[in-house]
Amino acid sequence: MLQDSFGREFHYLRLSITDVCNFRCTYCLPNGYEGKPEQTFLSLDEIRRVCAAFGAAGTRKIRITGGEPSVRKDLADIIPMVKATPGIEKVAITTNGYRLPELVDQWADAGLDALNLSIDSLDPGVFQSITGHSRLHELLNGLDRAIELGIPSIKVNAVMLRGLNDKQFEPFLNWLKTKPITLRFIELMQTGDNSEFFARHHVAGEQLRLWLLDNGWNQALRAVDAGPAQEFYHPDYQGRVGLIMPYSKDFCSTCNRLRMDSTGKLHLCLFSDTGIDVRPLLKSDDQRDELIEFLNNHLRDKKVSHFLQDGESGGTRHLAMIGG
Repeated sequence: MLQDSFGREFHYLRLSITDVCNFRCTYCLPNGYEGKPEQTFLSLDEIRRVCAAFGAAGTRKIRITGGEPSVRKDLADIIPMVKATPGIEKVAITTNGYRLPELVDQWADAGLDALNLSIDSLDPGVFQSITGHSRLHELLNGLDRAIELGIPSIKVNAVMLRGLNDKQFEPFLNWLKTKPITLRFIELMQTGDNSEFFARHHVAGEQLRLWLLDNGWNQALRAVDAGPAQEFYHPDYQGRVGLIMPYSKDFCSTCNRLRMDSTGKLHLCLFSDTGIDVRPLLKSDDQRDELIEFLNNHLRDKKVSHFLQDGESGGTRHLAMIGG
């Protein structure tokens, strides 16, 4: 099992397959994609070797991220390849839903276990003002189709933004009464490119957590391969509420995930200063054990915290760089 010097075990890999994104979300890429689309992203063989090493080292869950993963035309090949990796029990994807209605059947057939969809508002006008797209109706149709297909775990992510969608809590809760999903409210995180935006729009999640507990919601136990959300359930609601609060005390103490960006750099933390290049160890299947040893050696350098609470965001300019 991959383990750091603080005894934290890593059952979960977030694997970015592209940093290209076709949305212009105000909190991430307000000016649109400004990267290098001609750069060489991990190939199918390199992705297979990454997954094989992590699976052999005790990782049980791999989440495919971007940018926006559906911009890669070979995504339908990547999902079953990851699913077939020895040791990997769960394959998830995080998407902005741009092509969800046309692709979700294909993903389900490929064996997708979990779908995370970004919907920052149920109001079409607010949704467009945040994302730059007027596609809320299509996203909701794709979500309904995912539920119909029986994808085991379906979550909707909404970044909490003061003055933009902070009045949406009640409509979201009403929606959850009949939706068998988990709706996760995510605290806005400060990155290298959004300092002014963060100062204007950050909303702390603690007040929302206390409201849930005061209004009949109960906190659920956290699975060993789960992400960082605190989840809550209520007997009168089909859906659950999740809270991701990176500024809360001891947030990093249960960290169980590592990140690989789309060019083969290992990130020990979402807010690490720089990535560690593993691509030279992805040239041959015979390098698997060498890669596992490499991972274990570098995990000794993983820090106890992300230090966001001190205003440090490392080398992360925006979340699309390494998939959030």
